[in-house]
Amino acid sequence: MTTDMALADIDLLLDDIRGSVARVGAALDSLTDLQAREPSALLGWSRGHVITHLARSADVYRWLLALARTGTEPGPRADAATLDRALREGAERCAGELVADLRGSLDRLLDEAEAMPAERWPHLVTALAGWRHPAWFTLHRCRRELETHHVDLNLGYAAADWPSGYVTWALDDTVAALTARNFPVARIQATDLDRAWTLAPTGPTVTGAGHALLAWLTGRGPDTHLRSNIPPPTPPSWPLPPTPGWP
Repeated sequence: MTTDMALADIDLLLDDIRGSVARVGAALDSLTDLQAREPSALLGWSRGHVITHLARSADVYRWLLALARTGTEPGPRADAATLDRALREGAERCAGELVADLRGSLDRLLDEAEAMPAERWPHLVTALAGWRHPAWFTLHRCRRELETHHVDLNLGYAAADWPSGYVTWALDDTVAALTARNFPVARIQATDLDRAWTLAPTGPTVTGAGHALLAWLTGRGPDTHLRSNIPPPTPPSWPLPPTPGWP
Protein backbone atom coordinates (compact mmCIF):
# COMPACT_ATOMS: atom_id res chain seq x y z
CA MET A 1 0.00 0.00 0.00
CA THR A 2 1.52 3.32 -1.06
CA THR A 3 2.20 6.19 1.31
CA ASP A 4 1.18 8.68 -1.39
CA MET A 5 -2.15 10.45 -1.73
CA ALA A 6 -2.75 13.30 -4.16
CA LEU A 7 -2.98 16.71 -2.55
CA ALA A 8 -6.26 17.36 -4.37
CA ASP A 9 -7.69 14.18 -2.85
CA ILE A 10 -6.55 15.29 0.60
CA ASP A 11 -8.32 18.61 0.10
CA LEU A 12 -11.50 16.78 -0.90
CA LEU A 13 -11.20 14.52 2.14
CA LEU A 14 -10.84 17.56 4.38
CA ASP A 15 -14.00 18.99 2.84
CA ASP A 16 -15.76 15.71 3.61
CA ILE A 17 -14.59 15.90 7.23
CA ARG A 18 -15.86 19.47 7.52
CA GLY A 19 -19.23 18.20 6.31
CA SER A 20 -19.21 15.43 8.92
CA VAL A 21 -18.25 17.94 11.62
CA ALA A 22 -21.07 20.26 10.58
CA ARG A 23 -23.65 17.46 10.68
CA VAL A 24 -22.55 16.29 14.13
CA GLY A 25 -22.54 19.88 15.36
CA ALA A 26 -26.05 20.50 14.06
CA ALA A 27 -27.29 17.33 15.78
CA LEU A 28 -25.87 18.55 19.09
CA ASP A 29 -27.02 22.18 18.87
CA SER A 30 -30.07 21.59 21.04
CA LEU A 31 -28.74 18.76 23.22
CA THR A 32 -30.08 18.95 26.77
CA ASP A 33 -28.47 17.72 29.96
CA LEU A 34 -31.04 14.94 30.14
CA GLN A 35 -30.32 13.81 26.58
CA ALA A 36 -26.58 13.81 27.31
CA ARG A 37 -27.14 11.31 30.12
CA GLU A 38 -29.47 9.07 28.12
CA PRO A 39 -28.16 5.82 26.60
CA SER A 40 -26.49 5.95 23.22
CA ALA A 41 -26.69 3.08 20.73
CA LEU A 42 -23.47 1.68 22.25
CA LEU A 43 -24.01 -0.72 25.11
CA GLY A 44 -23.07 0.86 28.43
CA TRP A 45 -22.34 4.28 26.94
CA SER A 46 -24.43 7.41 27.36
CA ARG A 47 -24.43 10.13 24.72
CA GLY A 48 -21.98 11.91 27.02
CA HIS A 49 -19.58 8.98 26.61
CA VAL A 50 -19.84 9.14 22.81
CA ILE A 51 -19.28 12.90 22.70
CA THR A 52 -16.31 12.67 25.06
CA HIS A 53 -14.84 9.82 23.04
CA LEU A 54 -15.13 11.87 19.85
CA ALA A 55 -13.40 14.83 21.49
CA ARG A 56 -10.51 12.77 22.85
CA SER A 57 -10.14 10.91 19.54
CA ALA A 58 -9.84 14.28 17.76
CA ASP A 59 -7.07 15.18 20.23
CA VAL A 60 -5.27 11.94 19.38
CA TYR A 61 -5.51 12.60 15.65
CA ARG A 62 -4.30 16.18 16.12
CA TRP A 63 -1.31 14.84 18.09
CA LEU A 64 -0.43 12.50 15.20
CA LEU A 65 -0.73 15.28 12.62
CA ALA A 66 1.45 17.61 14.69
CA LEU A 67 4.06 14.85 14.95
CA ALA A 68 3.98 14.36 11.18
CA ARG A 69 4.18 18.09 10.51
CA THR A 70 7.09 18.85 12.84
CA GLY A 71 8.86 15.52 13.26
CA THR A 72 8.70 16.04 17.03
CA GLU A 73 6.21 14.70 19.57
CA PRO A 74 3.93 17.62 20.60
CA GLY A 75 3.99 16.77 24.30
CA PRO A 76 3.26 13.50 26.10
CA ARG A 77 1.05 11.01 24.28
CA ALA A 78 -2.12 9.88 26.03
CA ASP A 79 -2.07 6.12 26.56
CA ALA A 80 -5.09 3.80 26.70
CA ALA A 81 -5.47 4.13 30.48
CA THR A 82 -5.39 7.93 30.28
CA LEU A 83 -8.00 7.97 27.52
CA ASP A 84 -10.23 5.56 29.43
CA ARG A 85 -10.06 7.74 32.54
CA ALA A 86 -10.81 10.86 30.49
CA LEU A 87 -13.83 9.10 29.01
CA ARG A 88 -15.26 8.06 32.37
CA GLU A 89 -14.68 11.45 33.98
CA GLY A 90 -15.76 13.53 31.00
CA ALA A 91 -18.99 11.71 30.22
CA GLU A 92 -20.79 13.14 33.25
CA ARG A 93 -20.43 16.78 32.25
CA CYS A 94 -23.39 18.95 31.31
CA ALA A 95 -24.46 19.15 27.68
CA GLY A 96 -22.96 22.61 27.15
CA GLU A 97 -19.53 21.53 28.37
CA LEU A 98 -19.61 18.32 26.34
CA VAL A 99 -20.51 20.07 23.09
CA ALA A 100 -18.05 22.94 23.61
CA ASP A 101 -15.27 20.44 24.29
CA LEU A 102 -16.03 18.51 21.11
CA ARG A 103 -16.27 21.64 18.96
CA GLY A 104 -12.95 22.92 20.29
CA SER A 105 -11.18 19.61 19.72
CA LEU A 106 -12.46 19.31 16.16
CA ASP A 107 -11.59 22.94 15.36
CA ARG A 108 -8.03 22.40 16.59
CA LEU A 109 -7.75 19.20 14.57
CA LEU A 110 -8.85 20.96 11.38
CA ASP A 111 -6.45 23.83 12.07
CA GLU A 112 -3.60 21.33 12.39
CA ALA A 113 -4.59 19.58 9.17
CA GLU A 114 -4.76 22.87 7.29
CA ALA A 115 -1.24 23.76 8.52
CA MET A 116 0.28 20.52 7.16
CA PRO A 117 2.87 21.08 4.38
CA ALA A 118 2.15 18.92 1.34
CA GLU A 119 5.45 17.06 1.65
CA ARG A 120 4.65 15.91 5.20
CA TRP A 121 1.38 14.10 4.46
CA PRO A 122 3.20 10.82 3.52
CA HIS A 123 5.09 10.82 6.86
CA LEU A 124 4.41 7.59 8.77
CA VAL A 125 2.91 7.79 12.25
CA THR A 126 1.94 5.03 14.68
CA ALA A 127 -1.57 4.36 15.95
CA LEU A 128 -1.98 3.67 19.66
CA ALA A 129 -2.62 0.01 18.77
CA GLY A 130 0.85 -0.17 17.23
CA TRP A 131 0.19 -0.17 13.47
CA ARG A 132 1.69 2.50 11.24
CA HIS A 133 0.07 4.65 8.59
CA PRO A 134 0.77 7.86 6.63
CA ALA A 135 -0.41 11.11 8.17
CA TRP A 136 -3.13 11.45 5.51
CA PHE A 137 -4.76 8.19 6.67
CA THR A 138 -5.42 9.98 9.97
CA LEU A 139 -8.04 11.97 8.06
CA HIS A 140 -9.80 8.77 6.98
CA ARG A 141 -9.75 7.58 10.60
CA CYS A 142 -11.26 10.89 11.72
CA ARG A 143 -14.05 10.77 9.14
CA ARG A 144 -14.83 7.17 10.03
CA GLU A 145 -14.98 8.12 13.71
CA LEU A 146 -17.36 11.00 13.07
CA GLU A 147 -19.72 9.13 10.74
CA THR A 148 -19.86 5.99 12.87
CA HIS A 149 -20.35 7.69 16.21
CA HIS A 150 -22.88 10.14 14.77
CA VAL A 151 -25.06 7.07 14.28
CA ASP A 152 -24.19 5.88 17.80
CA LEU A 153 -25.50 9.16 19.27
CA ASN A 154 -28.99 7.91 18.41
CA LEU A 155 -30.27 11.39 17.58
CA GLY A 156 -31.92 10.63 14.25
CA TYR A 157 -28.83 10.10 12.07
CA ALA A 158 -28.81 6.55 10.69
CA ALA A 159 -26.60 4.40 8.50
CA ALA A 160 -28.88 5.28 5.56
CA ASP A 161 -27.71 8.90 5.99
CA TRP A 162 -24.04 8.08 5.45
CA PRO A 163 -22.67 9.78 2.31
CA SER A 164 -22.17 7.30 -0.54
CA GLY A 165 -18.53 8.32 -0.93
CA TYR A 166 -17.86 7.46 2.68
CA VAL A 167 -19.70 4.14 2.38
CA THR A 168 -17.67 3.17 -0.69
CA TRP A 169 -14.34 3.99 0.96
CA ALA A 170 -15.27 2.28 4.23
CA LEU A 171 -16.44 -0.87 2.43
CA ASP A 172 -13.23 -1.01 0.39
CA ASP A 173 -11.13 -0.63 3.54
CA THR A 174 -13.19 -3.03 5.66
CA VAL A 175 -13.50 -5.76 3.02
CA ALA A 176 -9.73 -5.71 2.38
CA ALA A 177 -9.08 -6.14 6.10
CA LEU A 178 -11.65 -8.95 6.37
CA THR A 179 -10.25 -10.75 3.33
CA ALA A 180 -6.77 -10.76 4.85
CA ARG A 181 -8.26 -12.29 8.01
CA ASN A 182 -10.06 -15.08 6.12
CA PHE A 183 -13.57 -13.85 6.87
CA PRO A 184 -15.76 -16.72 5.58
CA VAL A 185 -17.86 -14.80 3.04
CA ALA A 186 -17.43 -15.49 -0.66
CA ARG A 187 -18.83 -12.26 -2.06
CA ILE A 188 -20.32 -8.96 -0.94
CA GLN A 189 -22.38 -6.92 -3.41
CA ALA A 190 -23.61 -3.37 -2.90
CA THR A 191 -26.60 -3.07 -5.20
CA ASP A 192 -26.91 0.71 -5.06
CA LEU A 193 -23.19 1.38 -5.58
CA ASP A 194 -22.73 -1.06 -8.49
CA ARG A 195 -19.79 -2.54 -6.58
CA ALA A 196 -18.91 -6.08 -5.55
CA TRP A 197 -16.03 -7.63 -3.61
CA THR A 198 -14.76 -11.23 -3.66
CA LEU A 199 -13.40 -12.32 -0.29
CA ALA A 200 -13.08 -16.11 -0.11
CA PRO A 201 -13.45 -19.15 -2.40
CA THR A 202 -16.42 -20.46 -0.42
CA GLY A 203 -19.11 -19.03 1.83
CA PRO A 204 -22.27 -16.98 1.48
CA THR A 205 -22.91 -14.22 -1.00
CA VAL A 206 -24.28 -11.22 0.87
CA THR A 207 -26.18 -8.56 -1.08
CA GLY A 208 -27.79 -5.27 -0.10
CA ALA A 209 -27.52 -1.51 -0.10
CA GLY A 210 -24.03 -0.25 0.62
CA HIS A 211 -24.98 1.46 3.86
CA ALA A 212 -26.74 -1.68 5.13
CA LEU A 213 -23.69 -3.80 4.32
CA LEU A 214 -21.41 -1.36 6.10
CA ALA A 215 -23.76 -1.18 9.09
CA TRP A 216 -23.69 -4.98 9.36
CA LEU A 217 -19.90 -5.21 9.03
CA THR A 218 -19.36 -2.49 11.63
CA GLY A 219 -21.87 -3.69 14.19
CA ARG A 220 -24.26 -0.81 13.51
CA GLY A 221 -27.07 -2.79 11.94
CA PRO A 222 -28.48 -6.32 11.64
CA ASP A 223 -28.09 -8.62 8.67
CA THR A 224 -31.89 -8.75 8.34
CA HIS A 225 -31.70 -5.89 5.80
CA LEU A 226 -29.46 -8.01 3.57
CA ARG A 227 -29.93 -10.99 1.27
CA SER A 228 -27.75 -14.07 1.65
CA ASN A 229 -27.96 -17.54 0.16
CA ILE A 230 -26.91 -19.04 3.53
CA PRO A 231 -26.76 -17.42 6.98
CA PRO A 232 -23.79 -15.03 7.08
CA PRO A 233 -21.17 -15.15 9.84
CA THR A 234 -20.83 -12.55 12.58
CA PRO A 235 -18.21 -9.93 11.62
CA PRO A 236 -15.26 -9.41 13.97
CA SER A 237 -14.86 -6.34 16.17
CA TRP A 238 -14.40 -3.21 14.07
CA PRO A 239 -12.51 -1.18 12.97
CA LEU A 240 -9.62 -3.38 11.88
CA PRO A 241 -6.16 -2.09 10.90
CA PRO A 242 -5.95 -1.46 7.14
CA THR A 243 -4.60 -4.19 4.89
CA PRO A 244 -1.92 -4.64 3.68
CA GLY A 245 -0.88 -1.69 5.81
CA TRP A 246 2.41 0.15 5.96
CA PRO A 247 5.77 -1.02 7.37
